[in-house]
Amino acid sequence: MSFKDCFDYVQPSVYRDGDLVLGGFFPLYKLADNSEAQWKFFVTSPRQNGIFHMFNFQNYGYALIFRFAVEEINRNPLVLPNISLGVRLYNAFPSVVRTLESVLGWLSDKEPPIPNYTCQSHTKNMAVIAGIPSEFLEQAGALLDLYRTPQTPHSVCSNSCDPGFMKVTQKGKPICCFDCISCPEGEISNQTESDTCMECPHSQYPNMERNRCLPKMVVFLAHDDPLGMALACTALGFSVITAVVLWVFVKHRDSPMVKANNRALSYVLLLSLLLCFFCSLLFIGRPDTATCILQQITFAVVFTVAVSAVLAKTITVILAFKALTPGRTMRRLLLSGASNAVVPICSMIQLIICGVWLGTSPPFVDTDTHSEPRNIIIVCNKGSVTAFYCVLGFLGFLALGTFFLAYQARNLPDTFNEAKFLTFSMLVFCSVWVTFLPVYHSTQGKLMVAVEIFSILASSLGLLGCIFAPKCYVIFLHPDRNTSKGLRNKTCFEEK
Repeated sequence: MSFKDCFDYVQPSVYRDGDLVLGGFFPLYKLADNSEAQWKFFVTSPRQNGIFHMFNFQNYGYALIFRFAVEEINRNPLVLPNISLGVRLYNAFPSVVRTLESVLGWLSDKEPPIPNYTCQSHTKNMAVIAGIPSEFLEQAGALLDLYRTPQTPHSVCSNSCDPGFMKVTQKGKPICCFDCISCPEGEISNQTESDTCMECPHSQYPNMERNRCLPKMVVFLAHDDPLGMALACTALGFSVITAVVLWVFVKHRDSPMVKANNRALSYVLLLSLLLCFFCSLLFIGRPDTATCILQQITFAVVFTVAVSAVLAKTITVILAFKALTPGRTMRRLLLSGASNAVVPICSMIQLIICGVWLGTSPPFVDTDTHSEPRNIIIVCNKGSVTAFYCVLGFLGFLALGTFFLAYQARNLPDTFNEAKFLTFSMLVFCSVWVTFLPVYHSTQGKLMVAVEIFSILASSLGLLGCIFAPKCYVIFLHPDRNTSKGLRNKTCFEEK
């Protein structure tokens, strides 16, 4: 018998019956395609198109291991109790052209195979273990996948995907060949060979390996936070300075410097600035419903009082100059204190806007789970954004109106040049809040709160420094100007 006749004599498969049958495909000999017979593939038998070589002893060893493993499973009653495992070993052709011959035979249970047909009334075929080479795995895997046949072996064309990765099928290759890619940011996979990744709950975030979720920390702009501590100390420091200035003005209430600049409005402005510095402290600490409401309402009202007081002082300067011209109307308005009515009127309008805000959609406590991946930030939600911008809009209208009037009156012969200081103070105030809007919307989390506090402190300090620093300078360092004689001398000098 020739070597070729020996190979032709070899049966294509070995079968051992069982309750469930496990198929195995192993190329047991080497086979080369006959290039001269390629044109006959569709009209001749596949066996006529190969040149046989020697046994592949390595694959033969794999087949023996497979058979031995099945026997060991059947011997152990604890593995598959009351079930026997059968095998059907196929001597698969190690040829790309003839790869599917054994697989079709296993599917149809007939030699030669009949595609899409099976001779079994009740199939016992359970799963397939396909051996090497990788070309055989790719083509056999694709066919078995069409028939929904489980493939239990670890594919040699792809490594296992660890937790934290997901499988992505390689384009143009069977399902058993895939790439392992890392889970997207914010997602995890906690199993091996995961097809998809899943998002963590809002209260958790993925670890560095992206194989499990960790609980997020609850954070806010706290008093013991370095940023919160710095802002709180700054607010308290400015509050102390404002209180000292108020004490100086009360102590020197009968001096020409204090009396000439509308003493009552100066007190109102200083008290409102003191409350402005204090209101910034409401933004520091863990927010709750009460503080969220107080933050916005207190900010709106006290700043309206402060700006309207500056507006009233500006109107007073204009009326004082107009009262020097012939006519009684301006003098009556000045003596009646009509300019002081600006403060309660403007404050009442702002209170009405705040009342509508609270009645429709008031501020409330909210959580920000997106700004910082590892933290849950507790913030105050403005509620009605429209109402919030109405408050800012009215405040901006007052500020711009005050700046316009003060700018028009900057060259009036005011004894203490308060019109110029009022102009500069409103310029600083408007510059701070115009800068606030784009910066506020470009930040997130705790930084948004910090920007809001900084704007409150900066604008309040601008009003305090620009309006009252020159007066304190005269009171402490040039008391000779803070007299009626000094006042007259300064007036005569300016008129010349």
